[in-house]
Amino acid sequence: MNNLIKGEKYEWEMVIGLEIHAQVKSNSKLFSSSSTKFGSSPNSQVSLVDAAMPGMLPVINKYCVEQAVKTGIGLNAKINNYSVFDRKNYFYADLPQGYQISQYKYPIVGEGKVTIDFKDGTSKDISIVRLHLEQDAGKSLHDQNPSKTYVDLNRSGVALMEIVSEPDIRTPDEAGMYLSKIRSILMYLNTCDGNMQEGSLRADVNISVRKPGDQYGTRCEIKNLNSIKFIKQAINYEAKRQIEILESGGSIEQNTMLFNTSTGKTRPMRNKEEAHDYRYFPDPDLLPLEISQEEIEKIKLSIPELPDELKNKFIDTYKLSNYDASVLTAEKQTSDYFNKSINSDPELKNHAKIVVNWITSELFSLLKKNNLNLNNSPVSPENLGQLIKLISNNEISGKIAKDVLEVMFSTGKTARQIVDEKGLQQVTDQGEIEKVIDEVISDNPNMVKEYLDGKDKLLGFFVGQAMKKTKGKANPKILNDILKNKLNKEN
Repeated sequence: MNNLIKGEKYEWEMVIGLEIHAQVKSNSKLFSSSSTKFGSSPNSQVSLVDAAMPGMLPVINKYCVEQAVKTGIGLNAKINNYSVFDRKNYFYADLPQGYQISQYKYPIVGEGKVTIDFKDGTSKDISIVRLHLEQDAGKSLHDQNPSKTYVDLNRSGVALMEIVSEPDIRTPDEAGMYLSKIRSILMYLNTCDGNMQEGSLRADVNISVRKPGDQYGTRCEIKNLNSIKFIKQAINYEAKRQIEILESGGSIEQNTMLFNTSTGKTRPMRNKEEAHDYRYFPDPDLLPLEISQEEIEKIKLSIPELPDELKNKFIDTYKLSNYDASVLTAEKQTSDYFNKSINSDPELKNHAKIVVNWITSELFSLLKKNNLNLNNSPVSPENLGQLIKLISNNEISGKIAKDVLEVMFSTGKTARQIVDEKGLQQVTDQGEIEKVIDEVISDNPNMVKEYLDGKDKLLGFFVGQAMKKTKGKANPKILNDILKNKLNKEN
């Protein structure tokens, strides 16, 4: 796979690392009992601790710690028995303390890895440096008043997991796949809801470029990207920007960048800070966090089947390709739907590939068109299974099945009800099909002559005409076999 991009003078390689900020799925904040509910009135979920009132002391939320440990296990990472909360000092209007409680030298989770799968069946491991817990800042609102900025502290103190990767990513597509995989794992674990539109999951992208084999170049960090589409756009633009500077003899300044989603361009926000700029020191109000191995083992028992485990199970049980199994397990709702569908009838286990195709192609298409997802699909997994059984038993053709699915989608009726009501059962009677084919041959003598003179592609024309006469209900295989025999006899 060639991951190089061409500049005016040289070929270049992107070097990309992601810092993913995942909001911990919990009812209360990391150091206070305030609610984390999204969409509440501004500043309605702010305790004295969140607002940093004098004399207020943070108290660690045990559940948030357990959620972080659970996530670390899901990322095949080392869980540290000893970790420390630090103060990360910087000043901003929506940071009431003037510092953020985070983790620096001693994070709760150490090195791990996740695997991304490509369409060609190959895979790649992306290494994770660490996962640390930290509190979120508030939110500055610049669009409420033409001359003022308002501050909403509802988000202040919400627990975040920052998942930092090694710079192992080489293309925008890999970055998108890596973020999708992390999101998938978090949602299977139920440790983050993965809602990027609400800001529950967002990413900072570190990117540099280099000539193949050279040392790493100077990196720039693009902040607060909340969609895979924007991440890919931002990486592409920033890589080209850096290449143009380097090829014209300039040098890259280490900056923190913002991405403008309207223009598709990055722009500098500030010079990139280093760790010493934040003056980290252990938070004097919080003792070091100590987790026993016994507690870690107890949390391990609550881990459900994760995407990779489920993917291997689907490959072994149903003989699916690595890519098909990866698509099914990318979202928990998809793997759940597939499981219910294929287990709705014992015969369907022999038709797993067809089940996959109907879920990921036809059903996904209808859901997307109607702005729905599998959790609120009008077609239940059992009903889709029934439709696929009708196809595999040759009761209806694939073409008619697509029409049946649309009626199922709009009415909620079962496949069997629709097929019986509309009389859509496939015609398999050879004598009936022969009559239709005889009519088609008789009606098109010139086409028959052209076919016999070597225009083999006209076979499709005869099939189409016969299908038209049977309203698409003739069994395609029987029709094709009889048609070929009769045309050859004409010769």
